[in-house]
Amino acid sequence: MTSLPKYLLFKYLRFDKSQPFITLSAVLAFLGVSIGLMVLIVAMAIMNGFDKEFERKLFTMNYPITIMSTFKADIDDTLTSQLKEKFPELNFSPFISSQVIYRGSNSLEGGILFGVNSADEKQINSIVNEGLKEKELNGYDILIGKGIKDQFRLNENDKITLIFTKADPGGFSLIPKMKRFDVASSFESGLVAYDKAYAYTSAEALRKILEYPDGIYDGVHVYSLKPFNDIKRIQEALPVGLKAIGWWQQNGNFFSALALEKRALFIVLMLIILVASLNIVSSLLMTVMNRRQEIALLLALGASKNEIKKSFFYQGLVIGGGGIVFGLILGLFGIWLLGNFNIINLPADVYGSSKLPMELSLFDFGMIIVGAIIIVAISSYYPAKKATQIDVLQTLRNE
Repeated sequence: MTSLPKYLLFKYLRFDKSQPFITLSAVLAFLGVSIGLMVLIVAMAIMNGFDKEFERKLFTMNYPITIMSTFKADIDDTLTSQLKEKFPELNFSPFISSQVIYRGSNSLEGGILFGVNSADEKQINSIVNEGLKEKELNGYDILIGKGIKDQFRLNENDKITLIFTKADPGGFSLIPKMKRFDVASSFESGLVAYDKAYAYTSAEALRKILEYPDGIYDGVHVYSLKPFNDIKRIQEALPVGLKAIGWWQQNGNFFSALALEKRALFIVLMLIILVASLNIVSSLLMTVMNRRQEIALLLALGASKNEIKKSFFYQGLVIGGGGIVFGLILGLFGIWLLGNFNIINLPADVYGSSKLPMELSLFDFGMIIVGAIIIVAISSYYPAKKATQIDVLQTLRNE
C-alpha cells in the first residue's frame, strides 16, 4: 500500500495545467541549484588549480627547507657533510647568494646570484637540472633565467656583465665591482619574477668575488618530500645559531592571501545556491496555498501533520536534490572539458601556465555537497512546516 507522503509527492510534482507557474517555479529552482552548484565546482577547481600550480612553482624555486645562519662562517663543508650523513634520504645543496645588477648594452636589471655546486643543485632543483642538462657550472659560467636572456638578447657562450657592491674598509660607502660571466645556458621556471631575477654560478667563482674564505657558505638548500615533518628533525640536528626555514614560512603571506580569496569565493558562490533555493521555498509555498483545501480535508480525515510535513519536505528534497545531482554532473563535465581542451588560453608570463589549471580537492568537493544539501534541506523544511499550520475548520468553512 502506497504511503500518503509518497502519494502526495508524486501528485504534487505532476504538471498542473491550472497552475503552470507552480511547475515553472519548481523548474527554475531545479535549474538555479544546478547552475549554482556547477559554477561553484568549476570556480573552486580553478582556484585550487592555481593554488597548487603556484605552490609547485614556489616549491621548486624557493626550496622546501633552507638552512640559514645568523652569523657568517657558521656554514661550511664540514657541516654539510655531517647533514648528508645524518639524513641520507634528503638532498642538500650549500649556496652563497648576493644581490647583483645585470648590465646590458642599454639597460640594467636587478637580481640575485646564487653560487652553488652544480652537481648538488641539480639533484634538488628540477628547473636548474633542465637548464643545465649535462653541463656543469665551472669557473665563471652562469645559468640565467629566460627573462634575462630575452631582455639582453643573449645566447649560449655570450658574455654578461654583473655589478656587485662591496663596502670600503671604512664602511662609509659602497664600491661597485664588475665581473663578466660566460652564459652556459638558461632556464625557464614559468614565473617571470624568477626568470628575470635569479641566476646561478659556481660557488668557487662567487666566493672569490665576495672574498669569502674557502669552504664557507651563506646557507644550505634542502630537498624533502615531507618538509613539514623533516624541518623539526633538521632543526634539532643543527648547532646553535643556525635555523631551518620552510618555504611556507618564507611565502606565508602569499598563501594566506590565496586561502582568504578561496574562502571568500566559496561563500559568495554558495550564496548563488542560497538564492536559487528561494525558488524552492516559493514553489512549495504556492503549492501549499493552492492545496489548502486538500490538506485540510486530509487532516480532517485522519492524516497526521507529520505525514503532511513529510510530503512537502520530500518534494523540496526531490527538486533541490535533483538540482544538486544535475549540478554535479555539469560541474564535473565542465572540469573535464576545461582541463582537457585549450578553450581558455592564459598568458604564461602572468599565470605561470598557458593552460587553465583544474584541480578539485576532495575536501572542497565534500564542503560543496554538504553546504548545498543543508541549504536545500532548510529551504524545504519551512514550507513543509507551514503546511501543517493550516486551520482545518476555517479552511473547510471558507473553501
